[in-house]
This record gives sequence, structure tokens and C-alpha cells, in this order.
Amino acid sequence: MATLTDVAKRANVSKMTVSRVINHPEQVTDELKELVFQAMKELDYRPNVAAKALANNRTQIIKFFILEEMDTTEPYYMNLLTGVAQELDKHHYTLQLVTKNNFDIGACDGYIITGMREKDYDWIERATKPVVLFGENHHGHDFVDTDNKAGTKKATEHAIAEGYSKIIFIGLDVKEPFEYSREAGYINTMQKEQRIPQIHRFENRSRYTAKFISDNWVDFPKGTVFVCGSDRLAIGIERSILKLGGKIPQEYGIIGFDGVFLDQIASPQLTTIKQHVIEMGVACAKMLLNKIAQNGAPQGNVLFDPELIIRESTVEPQDIDSF
Repeated sequence: MATLTDVAKRANVSKMTVSRVINHPEQVTDELKELVFQAMKELDYRPNVAAKALANNRTQIIKFFILEEMDTTEPYYMNLLTGVAQELDKHHYTLQLVTKNNFDIGACDGYIITGMREKDYDWIERATKPVVLFGENHHGHDFVDTDNKAGTKKATEHAIAEGYSKIIFIGLDVKEPFEYSREAGYINTMQKEQRIPQIHRFENRSRYTAKFISDNWVDFPKGTVFVCGSDRLAIGIERSILKLGGKIPQEYGIIGFDGVFLDQIASPQLTTIKQHVIEMGVACAKMLLNKIAQNGAPQGNVLFDPELIIRESTVEPQDIDSF
């Protein structure tokens, strides 16, 4: 069985460096970590995680709380969990998924929490271990999220460039920071272009937006584009327009938000604002591990720039004739 000394010799570094890579990777350069990890792989060396945890008074467990209904967000959270798990695995941490807000079920070293609503923050404040939130908040908690305002700004600018005459925002019916930011990106862009904003909000289920379109079809002239707060809301609009005989994208445009999976199975495929969810999961894990290593020191926030993905539900500006 390979030893710490064997790994040090193979990587051409000191035993102390190998120990630091295993126990305190945040203190070591990426280049050194790569050398040591490669040597560990070649020698099939596996550190004694249990002994390490005992020595550091750690459980090597991170709890991940999802505080909203997952049936309206799948497969979004699967991508987020993938990113979190990939990073934690590098540091020999176990990820424990919890769907009920109870901190008292089992020990852990820290929490990643998402799906928060305003009513949850009193509960979050009672956490006795380091916490990182996935999602904007105004309560001073460290967080990782998409730059939601920038995302809808990109979507609205694209809709304007395409030449659609009427631009309607379809938002999520939640009074939360991420939704306010998405609406702000839309409103600010519309006002800059001296256009009148129009906003409608729905629960994040496609059937509600489908019904909205069918009930108000006469109010949507050709040349209308819908900038949506989620791909799920966008799919409901798309299905209803097609059912009513509208042409997408020649007569009506649709832009979603998320870009995880639903945008690609829609027909036509959705133009969307893509969130880099796996990468954000990695960032959540890194932030929490740093916070644990620094005895709970504040980490601030990280905002990821979302990407406009143009697909079949909107037309390229040069392809427009007239509505």
C-alpha cells in the first residue's frame, strides 16, 4: 500500500506539501495540487478521510437544503447538485440532500441552502454552522447566483434588435430578490428605449401561461415577443400560440430563462438566457469550504454572467421582413 512518503517522492515535493494538499488545499497553488493529485492517482493512494475528519473535528458532510417544490424546477437542481458534488468530492466531502427545513437531523460542517423565501430567513439565522445561499438575498448572507438583471437586459435588448413591436415580460409570481432583479433588467431596458413595460406574473407552471395566452389572444398582435422569467413559463406560451394558429418566430417571439433542459425539448426550441448552473454549484461548494476553513468568515457573493442562446423561437434581426 502506498504511503504519504511514496506520494511525496513521486510528485517531487515534501511530505508536508502532500499533507497540506490533502488537509488544507485552499493553502496550496493549483499547480502543486495537480502534481500531488496525479501522484496519488498513479499510486492509488487514498488518504484516511476518517482520521482526517477526527483530527480536524469535522464530519466531512455538507447538507444541501432545497426549500421549494422540486417538481417545478427539475432538472435545474440536478445540474446544481452535480456541480456541488463534483467540487466536494475533490475534498473528500459527502453531500447530503435535505428537502425539509430542519437543521437538527444529523451533524455536518456547513450548509448550502436554496429555494429560500422571505419567511425562511429567521430559520436560516439560527444555523450554527457556516451557510452559503444559492440565490440573491438582502439579508447579508454569502451567496452565489446568476446576474439576473443582466440576463433579462440581454433578452430585452435581443427582442428589440429583432424588431418585434410589442415586448411583454412574463414573470414568476414570487416576491423575491431574483424576480425583482429580472424585472428590473427588463424595465430599465424598455425605459431606455422609451417603450412602455408590460408585466404579468404566474406560478412557475406552463399551464398558467398557456391559459393566459388563450384567454387573451386578441390582445397579442403579430409582432409580439414574450420575455419570460423561466423556460417553463415560456413553453406554456409557445404551446398555446401554436395551438391558436400563430407562427413562431415569424409572427410571435419567445425568450426563456434558465437554459438547462426544457429550452431544448421545446418545439420550436427556445431562445433563452442560459444560466451556468453546474459552474455555480462548483462555486457554492468552493465558497462554503473556504468559509469552513476560515472559521465562518464572510465570503461575499459571486454573480455569474448568463448567456443569450438564440434558437428557433426568435428570428435573427437580418431575417425579419415585416410583421
